Amino acid sequence: MKYVIDPDNCIYLTKNRCGVCEKVCPSGAINFQDTEKELSIHVGSVILSTGFHSFDPAKLDNYAYTSHPDIVTSMGFERVLSATGPSGGHLILPSDKKHEREPKKIAWLQCVGSRDENSSCGNGYCSSVCCMYAVKQAVMAKSHTKDPLDCAIFYMDMRTQGKDFDKYLEKARESGVRFIRSRVHTVTPEDDNQGLTMRYVDELGQVEDEHFDMVILSTGLEIDKGAVELAETMGIELDEYNFIKNDSFHPVSTSIPGVYSCGVFTGPKDIPQSVMEASAAASAATENLSSARNTSTKTIELTEERDVLRQAPKIGVFVCNCGTNIGGIVNVPEVAEYARTLPGVVYVEENLFTCSQDTQDKMVEVIKSQGLNRVVVAACTPKTHEPLFRETLIDAGLNKYLFEMANIRNQDSWVHSDEPEKATEKAKDLVRMAVSKSFLLKPLFESQLPVTQTALVAGGGIAGMTAALALARQGYPVTLVEKNHNLGGNGRLLHKTFLDEDMADYVKSLIRDLEGNELVNVCLGTKIRQVEGFVGNFKTTLATGESERELSHGVAILATGAHESKPREYLYGEHPSVLTHLEMDAVLKNDAQQVKDAESVCFIQCVGSRDEEHPYCSKVCCTHSVKSAIAVKELNPDADVYILYRDMRTYGKRELLYKKARQMGVLFFRYGLDAKPVVTPGDGKVTIEFNDPILGRTLGVDADILCLASRIDANDVSALTQAFKVACDDDGWMLEAHQKLRPVDFATDGVFLCGMAHYPKSVDESIAQAKAAASRALTTLARDTINVGGIVSEINPRLCSGCMGCIEVCPYGAISMDDEKGVAVVNSALCKGCGACAAACPSEAPSLMGFNNEQLYAQIESAVSA
Repeated sequence: MKYVIDPDNCIYLTKNRCGVCEKVCPSGAINFQDTEKELSIHVGSVILSTGFHSFDPAKLDNYAYTSHPDIVTSMGFERVLSATGPSGGHLILPSDKKHEREPKKIAWLQCVGSRDENSSCGNGYCSSVCCMYAVKQAVMAKSHTKDPLDCAIFYMDMRTQGKDFDKYLEKARESGVRFIRSRVHTVTPEDDNQGLTMRYVDELGQVEDEHFDMVILSTGLEIDKGAVELAETMGIELDEYNFIKNDSFHPVSTSIPGVYSCGVFTGPKDIPQSVMEASAAASAATENLSSARNTSTKTIELTEERDVLRQAPKIGVFVCNCGTNIGGIVNVPEVAEYARTLPGVVYVEENLFTCSQDTQDKMVEVIKSQGLNRVVVAACTPKTHEPLFRETLIDAGLNKYLFEMANIRNQDSWVHSDEPEKATEKAKDLVRMAVSKSFLLKPLFESQLPVTQTALVAGGGIAGMTAALALARQGYPVTLVEKNHNLGGNGRLLHKTFLDEDMADYVKSLIRDLEGNELVNVCLGTKIRQVEGFVGNFKTTLATGESERELSHGVAILATGAHESKPREYLYGEHPSVLTHLEMDAVLKNDAQQVKDAESVCFIQCVGSRDEEHPYCSKVCCTHSVKSAIAVKELNPDADVYILYRDMRTYGKRELLYKKARQMGVLFFRYGLDAKPVVTPGDGKVTIEFNDPILGRTLGVDADILCLASRIDANDVSALTQAFKVACDDDGWMLEAHQKLRPVDFATDGVFLCGMAHYPKSVDESIAQAKAAASRALTTLARDTINVGGIVSEINPRLCSGCMGCIEVCPYGAISMDDEKGVAVVNSALCKGCGACAAACPSEAPSLMGFNNEQLYAQIESAVSA
């Protein structure tokens, strides 16, 4: 965390006096005599990632934002909950200057500064993230208070369309968070200034007045005027809301060749999509620069490693609060004090965020000044943070394997949040175990192996073809494997994008580009039979008909897609008037007369999804239905068009389509999961009956065409994922290493994912994720060698019973059977030292050992060709 100076309020800058901060700053970071400098650099591409600012609700006088301290924005509430905030992470009413009074009731008001085109706002788009962050804040708020907290979220449509978002929404409901479908008009401070009154109309049309202690305004995302000025200076075209104007097929491009963009500057989006777009922009920006690769690289000079092998352990322990993730439950000062009593510990420090850059820099200095030769960090999961801390040891001149991590967040504070005293004792136990283990740590070493600088892409849909082309344009050979006998996937079945671009033309051009690139080898009617090896050195067996061949490659991208499910309700398959989305697209493309002749067309959303059996949202259905409804109206303006929905999830700039459909006369009716529409057959028509909650009565529609927004299902790729040793979630979607930090990586190194194999998504999002996967794959392909080794498992053949339990649990496929000897053996190049084999073995045959260069070379010599 770093502080900044507000130039508008700084007395020195505005009145040329004061300057106290410059005098007292011990690091000399403040220099008021510094002057503006201009720097000229020569670049081949530019990426714009200017971010956003939160809408200022002070413009809206009906919410009384500036008149009461307990009315805060969502960003302001983040500060209230933050461990570095004004109340140290304790949920205290901002109006209470003594920091003692906790709120009993909190309301969240959605769509403040979004989906609103009045004179004070003018933002007709949906900001995409507000619903989810309000749900998250409500759940967090309930966990920050000892007494029961009443949390209510007032919303129009609950747009939790991301991966696992609906599951989180249902957990919030189960925890007691109230969801009230209403757009609150006015917030009024009460006479005693000790609360707030909101008047709203509920779903039954009743006027309600309700008291709340605190109101959170879920403010939308806007583009800063500085970013607008930058774009105008560069001549980049913006849309009416100042987002970068681009198309679905080039989601990170701008109107200026060589200039790319990512993040919210291209449109409202959440963190995972922003991270994906950042990698996608990096891929797009370097495609034309591949010939210059490695011409300006610099060698990093590492700190000389100290020889500590014969030294007595001098252990440093760093205990993290992780904001309130750990510190809100665990008594961190008590844990730190306990660590000081442990043998071998010579230094203990408590940190607010141990993973922050300033703490990392301080750790380096502490390790050097204190002469530490072992480091223990008690914080969160080593799954995401262990590599970071090991790099810190390297910077400090220590072997990176002289590090141990105690997971006192995932394994303690998160699972024992209701038992702080016991959680504190468990944290002590975890730290003691980590310190004890650190006594046994020895310097370990890695060795280098060559990288096979070619790629395999599994899947010939839009995502797979995009990823293959992106890698080929970077100069790397690619083999694209498609089990069917044609390319295009679902793209061949789609009609138009939400921006009205023709899908057929784009798919044809993509196939032409792919087949015309000499670095791409397309294998149609081909399946992947077997995969061996590891990152940088995979060997995959491909089967085309009866023939098989082996392919060597350094990385793999899985883009195996998904498919539209076939409904088991609403007379689908029983009546010719009932179609699915893709069947409706075929009608719009090939048989427009059927639409022109229709007097009435109806769409039903969430068919087979967002229920107990399939709890996820298919994400694209609402936009698809709205787009199809508009197409019907354009072909047949006199047709009656209806959409029956549960929540209209036309997120981001797709909201403008929703508005257009309403303006064209498309009628929208909401239904609940407990009162689904009933469809009965008729003569050439179907009748749809449904309960309208606003009118409070049953309505009926006779439709010539009934289009069902059926669920998108993951393809069955169990054999493929097993071959590559990667995982899928309970719904069948491929499971990324980390939803926010590594959204296109698998836990298995060298294997990446993109497209609808990951989760249902639109064409533009699939293309962005495909380019992101290519970008991540390049981090391996661009290297001549990779490091392998370190902590690996060793199996004692005298103890091994050949039960194969270790083979079944190994997530990296590092263990195999020696059929001749009847025992399990470990491939050290694949082993990550996770210890799963040791935990599963009833004979205690596996054990973790230090890396041995000679042993590794002996094992991999036959597997890796010269």
